[in-house]
Amino acid sequence: MDDTLLDKLEVLADAAKYDASCASSGAKRRAGGADGLGSTTGAGICHAYTPDGRCVSLLKILLTNYCLYDCAYCINRRSSNVRRARFSVEEVVRLTLGFYKRNCIEGLFLSSGIIRSPDYTMEQMMLVARSLRRDHGFAGYIHLKTIPEASPWLIEQAGLWADRLSINLELASDRSLKAFAPEKDGASIKAVMGQVGERIVEAKEERRRFSPAGQSTQMIVGADESTDLSVLETSDTLYRRYGLRRVYYSAFSPIPEASSVLPLKPPPLQRENRLYQADWLLRYYGFTVEEIAGGGEGGMLDLGIDPKLAWALKNRERFPVDVNRADREMLLRVPGLGARAVDKIVEARRHTTLRLEDVARLSSGLKRARAFLVTADHHPGGLTDRADLRQRLVAPPKQLSLF
Repeated sequence: MDDTLLDKLEVLADAAKYDASCASSGAKRRAGGADGLGSTTGAGICHAYTPDGRCVSLLKILLTNYCLYDCAYCINRRSSNVRRARFSVEEVVRLTLGFYKRNCIEGLFLSSGIIRSPDYTMEQMMLVARSLRRDHGFAGYIHLKTIPEASPWLIEQAGLWADRLSINLELASDRSLKAFAPEKDGASIKAVMGQVGERIVEAKEERRRFSPAGQSTQMIVGADESTDLSVLETSDTLYRRYGLRRVYYSAFSPIPEASSVLPLKPPPLQRENRLYQADWLLRYYGFTVEEIAGGGEGGMLDLGIDPKLAWALKNRERFPVDVNRADREMLLRVPGLGARAVDKIVEARRHTTLRLEDVARLSSGLKRARAFLVTADHHPGGLTDRADLRQRLVAPPKQLSLF
């Protein structure tokens, strides 16, 4: 790798670190074959761990960090005084293949600042994916950021070659987006989400390829005054209306020479974590937004405990739950029981009456769950109603020793 390309890689890999929406979950297993190159699995990449413990990663870069837009929260905005660089299509292809052959990556995550025009930028990213697939037989994972202002035809072409498309909504409210990113339009972003969603559904029905791993988006948390309730309401709408596979949450990080409209300090990182937990409850546990965040102070999630435990403590009259009789929907609401554990419990109780030791074998979260569960040999008694139940279930913070 020559020094010029290495310098570009240093700039554009660093510039891409603010985008959280990089995972290959949902991509079908695919191999390049005898004459092809690469493979993809259904496991997540971007320095994530697969179920069998492997760490897999992708090349996460920008095509360029030059940008015509001046979004206040973005380090690569037009008015930012940062080092700039730009890859050619051929350079990104060469880097991807080179890193793959060295066994460094299993895929590519490509985004970009807006150069010349949205159409030109979208075309360049599409050409990267097309060249990898068609000219080099690359069967690894490809995730492309789409540009809402680009031609619908170009976005559809990108979906033919990419495993996943994503369009960053950036902020939970259109008002905030207008204030922080005046060149962007929330309605246009959602219109493209709708277009991509329709094409994905059509492709599945017609058994043809179009963004087979779906589409995702990202929202910045803590840059504006949006509450957790409003963020989750937006996410819920996106899941239901556009069939998004995933919404990513990125805690705002102060940037050099920031606009005066931005906060001086980042939000607690725990807020980002709680939003991911709440998002999981929305998608897989049957909770509503109102149940998760509606009772929070000022529309904010409790940073001290996870959202499921917070709900259970506020709804103690629903507990304890009998593991041998309760329906699956109620078992999913028990703190400490995950969806897989609940499915194992439902299957196991068809053959035997479950005791506490049986639940312990089926779930690693029994310590938290036992205060909310009834088994053949266990009843929490008055534990569920104790005023100090929260303190009993949540360990106090502890300063770790450096030595």
